[in-house]
Amino acid sequence: MQTCSLWIFGLLLISLTGAHGLDYFPENFVVAKKNDANPVTLTCDTKTGGAVTWKFDGEVIEDDTQLKGSDLILSEVDEPMLGEYSCWRGGEMLSSTYLLLEDEEEDKLDSLISCRAKSYGCSFSCTWTNNKYAAVRLGLGHECRRGLKSCRWVINSLDGGFQFELPHSLSPYAEESNRLELTAEAINNHAILRRTKSFYLRDIIQPDSPQIVKCQEVGQNLNVTIDPPANWSTPHSFFTLEHQIEYVLKDDGNVSKTGRSSSQLIPKSISKLRVRCRDPLVVSAWSQWTPWKNVTC
Repeated sequence: MQTCSLWIFGLLLISLTGAHGLDYFPENFVVAKKNDANPVTLTCDTKTGGAVTWKFDGEVIEDDTQLKGSDLILSEVDEPMLGEYSCWRGGEMLSSTYLLLEDEEEDKLDSLISCRAKSYGCSFSCTWTNNKYAAVRLGLGHECRRGLKSCRWVINSLDGGFQFELPHSLSPYAEESNRLELTAEAINNHAILRRTKSFYLRDIIQPDSPQIVKCQEVGQNLNVTIDPPANWSTPHSFFTLEHQIEYVLKDDGNVSKTGRSSSQLIPKSISKLRVRCRDPLVVSAWSQWTPWKNVTC
């Protein structure tokens, strides 16, 4: 008991004097729960028998009671015990494992990330909005949900946040019957957050802004020709879009009046207009408005 206490005290000294938080995902790590009564086992990756030495952040662990064969057994994991553990034989490091703590934040993934598909193409984008974390990665499928090494994680960071482009294998022409399963992992110091959510691709469709091609007089009206966004799915006869036009009537000395129309025929006596679009079949989110376009006719 005294030996164990001295070892814990040594870990505390190391953590106070030299340990640093992670800003990347280590190749091997084990996640423990705070105040969990179940011990955590760190496995030494050795294919041969014989004694091994374990180190914590480069310092030899002297307490042999923590060893079970070549494995290291840790009980009542807490912050001072977090970091890199490595096993050695002689001067050769056999393997290295980081011990991390499960993040106890209760935030759901919807409050941490926003996802958007600009079309029914082969990928969609997500933005991580919480700047508390130093490293974030996203993955699709049950392999990622279960934390398996076969998961293909997507990692990308930008100043002020994290932006991800995730490929998927859904056919744009088939009825969508299976939900996408998105898993996010985020590291803050030596704590790791893992959250999973599922959704249909159609739930996150939001086209880019359409293109105003021309305005043509038709009697007392204007016919506005609108093209889909350049990156919208084709053929456009299959992937239809509905449009909404917002316009400003010409100022006749009174306060300017605005109007909206779902038809491409609008009053001729306008000074400017702008357009947005959405997928009417899934009632998707509207695109952003185009910039205002002056009308001179």
